Amino acid sequence: ESMSVTLHTDVGDLKVELFCEETPKTCYNFLALCASGYYNDCVFHRNIKGFLAQTGDPSGTGKGGKSCYETRFFNDEILESLKHSKRGILSMANSGPNKNGSQFFVLYGEQVKLDGKYTVFGHVIHGLDVLDDMERVPVDEKHRPITDIKIRRTTIHANPIAQWG
Repeated sequence: ESMSVTLHTDVGDLKVELFCEETPKTCYNFLALCASGYYNDCVFHRNIKGFLAQTGDPSGTGKGGKSCYETRFFNDEILESLKHSKRGILSMANSGPNKNGSQFFVLYGEQVKLDGKYTVFGHVIHGLDVLDDMERVPVDEKHRPITDIKIRRTTIHANPIAQWG
């Protein structure tokens, strides 16, 4: 079943398709956090040209955030078949093995060195031009955008045809 989510940001909309069959725990967490409004007004606290844009921490520091599960963190779902292979890949940030919370990042390009360390759970299907604009936003020495880029809200889309597939 194909699930997608639109992240409505200050720069424009990023529509991401989720790999729910391959990474069910990760996608459930992401969808639950979207549905509850957890990501509303989260800033992209890290924006590194040629590398990635990271968000998902309501504290805005990059040190916060928690999963939708009973515990703050949940385990990795790292698969050989899902790689950090292209611009627009969506992957979980973590604070070590099996320490996934709410933070995630979007790649600006292929990052082979991240394979096997982070859970890839989706990719951008519309809004690669928005990603271009995000990548150009000026940042400070800590790679934080000088003018905040926020996720204003999220919209969850289900594929109604999938159930008859």
